[in-house]
Amino acid sequence: MQRLPDAGRSYWMRTVAFPSFAPLTRPAEADVAVIGSGIAGLSTAWELARTGRSVVVLEAHRLASGVTGHTTGKLTALHTSVYDTLRRTHGERAARDYADSQSAALRHVFDVAGQLGVDCELETRPGLTYCERPDAVDALRAEAEAARSAGLAASFVTETGLPFPVAGAVRVEDQAQFHPLKYLRGLVDDIVAHGGRIHEGTRVTRLDDGDPCRLTTEAGVTVSAGHVVVATHHPVFDHAVLAARLTQHRDLVVAGSLPAGRDPDGMYITTEGGKRSVRTSPLADGNRLLIVTGEAFTPGTGEDTEAGYARLEAWTERHFPEVEISHRWAAQDNSPTDTVPLVGRLPTGGDNVYVATGFGGWGMTGGVMAGALIASLVDGAPHRWAGLYDPGRLGSAVQAAPAFLKAQWDTGKHFVKDRLDTFGDGTGGSVRDLRPGEGTVVRVEGKPCAVHRDDEGELHAVSAVCTHLGCIVAFNNAERTWECPCHGSRFGIDGDVVQGPALHPLERRDPPES
Repeated sequence: MQRLPDAGRSYWMRTVAFPSFAPLTRPAEADVAVIGSGIAGLSTAWELARTGRSVVVLEAHRLASGVTGHTTGKLTALHTSVYDTLRRTHGERAARDYADSQSAALRHVFDVAGQLGVDCELETRPGLTYCERPDAVDALRAEAEAARSAGLAASFVTETGLPFPVAGAVRVEDQAQFHPLKYLRGLVDDIVAHGGRIHEGTRVTRLDDGDPCRLTTEAGVTVSAGHVVVATHHPVFDHAVLAARLTQHRDLVVAGSLPAGRDPDGMYITTEGGKRSVRTSPLADGNRLLIVTGEAFTPGTGEDTEAGYARLEAWTERHFPEVEISHRWAAQDNSPTDTVPLVGRLPTGGDNVYVATGFGGWGMTGGVMAGALIASLVDGAPHRWAGLYDPGRLGSAVQAAPAFLKAQWDTGKHFVKDRLDTFGDGTGGSVRDLRPGEGTVVRVEGKPCAVHRDDEGELHAVSAVCTHLGCIVAFNNAERTWECPCHGSRFGIDGDVVQGPALHPLERRDPPES
């Protein structure tokens, strides 16, 4: 497999430039502090800034450089096969509210883009969930009927625009796709125009709820805010209640130019074969960028990520032979054990602390919906969908008990296994045999140590104990990161936090002798 230039940086991030914002260096006050600058955080900040409130956005890295910067950019209320599950576990009313809320978010993007004059390559397309296996057809027929009952323009079809036959598909009309970062660039400009303050390179490491709330950054700077919104993908200030109801998964993405005449003219997804998602985006030369996602895996489990990319590229080249892969990246999502995202008041926080998480791979409509819902809660106004998305809900959590228990079993299994595993001793072949670009976990003086050999042959070593809750990290050989299997935290080869919920870096260690 060829090594692509700037591999790992998404097409969206390479084709839009955000202004730079300085880190927070002095104490600040605001009506609302938003932690995280993905689509959920920026949508919430935009909604609140437009009401005249003072808003400050605090981002640990660069704007929209996390999950949102690595999305596939679909705006759809058809979330694989969610509606048949919802009506069985939550009831018909919940399925209708879910469809209404996600469809309203889709329409809101059109309204906001038009209002702000944002050219974000917004295109109307049908959304389709398909299967190739005949034994999966009945489930999709049930999903089509459930989606139709929930109010979507859904139908069951056997013909699609894909260049290969399918056994069946759920098709929903009038969905959309866009360039997510061009859309968010428009929001950022308008937030600033309405007096909002944005600080990059500002990691919040402590939240003290109260009236007002008090935030403390990694640099020791404090922020006082009447309301706080935690929009950090994983709820970093909740170690038990919500974390226990979320599972992590990571998807690989490849993309390349496709002749316009070969556009499959839709947004497609299947859970078969390790998941496959297909859409296109316009290119300046009149062709289309084909974006294919799949090979889903749990971060931190030692998956051979390079092999996953190879399988995804082979699938793409087999079905779309005209495409030459030019981009690849990966996206991480978390899914709630009872299917519905967790948006509203943080159960472990005060009445003025809110959270948006658990979008299950559908964060574009989910994030926009979250912004409108949280803004309404901050206003003190009742909201039709608040009960459905309430992070403190209990009824649906009981319905999802088997999924919840499985998630806890998987986390506990890693936690126990990590403490019984002997790894290597730091002096044997496991380190000596590392080739450039590889990494492994060994024990050095009895402690788990994560060791990576860079392209120049130099060893880098850090503690292998995740700073979130203490699970042992594993190496991702394609992205060259250390990843936690318990809650999805990711770290660079020198231990710096790439993605939470971890707030602190892995401790640096002296490399063992090789």
